[in-house]
Order: sequence, then structure tokens, then C-alpha cells
Amino acid sequence: MKILLIGKTGQLGADIARNNKHHELTAPDRSVLDIRSRESIDAALDDHRPDVVINTAALEDVPLCEADPASAFAVNCTAARDLAGASNRFGALFVGFSTDYVFDGEKKAPYLEDDKPSPVQMYGISRLAGEFAALSAAPLNTILVRTCGLYGRTRGRSKGGNFIDKRIEEARSQEPLEMGGDQIVSPTYTNDLSKALLQLLDHPLRAPGVYHLVNEGKCSWYEFTLAIYEIMGLTAVIKPVDRSGKSGDISRPLYSALANTKARSLGITLPPWRNALERYLLDNYELHKW
Repeated sequence: MKILLIGKTGQLGADIARNNKHHELTAPDRSVLDIRSRESIDAALDDHRPDVVINTAALEDVPLCEADPASAFAVNCTAARDLAGASNRFGALFVGFSTDYVFDGEKKAPYLEDDKPSPVQMYGISRLAGEFAALSAAPLNTILVRTCGLYGRTRGRSKGGNFIDKRIEEARSQEPLEMGGDQIVSPTYTNDLSKALLQLLDHPLRAPGVYHLVNEGKCSWYEFTLAIYEIMGLTAVIKPVDRSGKSGDISRPLYSALANTKARSLGITLPPWRNALERYLLDNYELHKW
């Protein structure tokens, strides 16, 4: 199988490339494949003739999406449509990614793939629009993976580090930390997500459509931060706060844990979130020496 990977420098893209063992994988730079340009997309697919196109690129900065919806839709929606359509024309499967933020959080139980989306901010709206656009452009040749709270070994450089790295830096300052105890999520290690995705691509019974892939279980960001400090042996003071799902003026779903029902039916599961967190910290930090 020939894979064309977009977004190789991101947390997820880097782990897909790292964990791919059996397929020919090409990951062109942004200067070669610009997802905002149909001509660039067509040229890349014509040149590489992949069997699968995986797009991990997205505009994920929630405040920026709110301030600049045109850019949010250009990257998260229009590009998804164009990539799916081009993949279909060249006979390739398109794989895109979406988010727990397509839901409003009112369900208060892990969301299934066929639950009705209802985003409450521009980021979620643009990602949901991208889902509809990609599936409309290539309904029989598109897989969309919703996931949640990603962190990985490349540390989310575009965001100045991922959630875990930022919390560890804050612990070093010994200043009391407030962390949201109201938002329930399924934090997901991109190492596990990338392996599950590759399993899905290799599965003989995979079908097009939407899949949820997250580390098993759920927790608040406060509980997740407590686990980081416990595993690391840090003694930072942390206080849970209830922000009613708000980050400034931007609404976020209070409950956005996801259930991996479709992948599980194929025998594809991800480890529990705490297990994933322990492995991430073990791989990236010297534990208990702070």
C-alpha cells in the first residue's frame, strides 16, 4: 500500500510515519503540497499515485478559529473537501481527522459515531463542515476519525508544547495551579492513535464513514493533571475550578468523551488513558527526580 501523508511534522503525523512498518509512505513538505491549493493537491496525487491519502493537517487553535473563521473553514473544511475529491478521482482512499468538539457535551455519556453533532464554537463548526464536505465529495472512499485531547512525542511545537509538557513546566514554578474540573474528555496519545489507524487501514472489513479512536476511559483535565503530577512525583498545588465550559468567551463542550464502537467491532482498541499517560511520561521524562 502506498500512503501519502500530509502533516508529518505534527504530533499525529510524526507518529503515523514512525509506526508505519509495512507500507510505502511519502510525506511531502508544505512547500510541495499546499492543501489550500487544488492544483497542488492534484499535482501531488498525480506524481505519487497513492492508495491512501492521510491528512493530519488542521487549524486547531480554538481562539484563532473564532477570530478568523475564514481561515478555519479554508483549512478544516474546504481543504478536506478538495483532498477527498482528488483522492476519489485518483482512486485513493481519503483519511481525515475530526474532533470531539463537533458535539455540544449535553449527552453526559461517551459519544457514539452516529450521535447527532452540535458544535458550540467555530472550531467545532469548521471541523464538522469538513466531515460533511469530505463525505459528500467521496462517500465510498472516505474515512473520518474523530479523536480527543491529543498529545505526542513531537510535543505540539506549533502550540508551544502539548498539554502535559505545559503542566510540567507550570509545576516547576511551584505556583498554585487552577485546572478545569468541569470538562470531561478522553485524552489520547498519538502513538496509540497512529497504531490503531494503521490497524484500521489494514483491516479487511473496514468500511467508509466516521470512526472514533481515543484512549479508553474519561477524566476531567483536573484529574488528568493530578495523574501527571502523581506519576512524575511532583508536589505542585492544584485546585479544580468550574468554568462552565468557557474559555474566555469561547464555549467548549462540558462532556466530550468518545466511545470507540465501530473500531472495537473490528477488534481495534486503544489502551486506557492512564496507561497511555504513564508510557508517554516514561518515554519522555526522567521520572521521580524532580
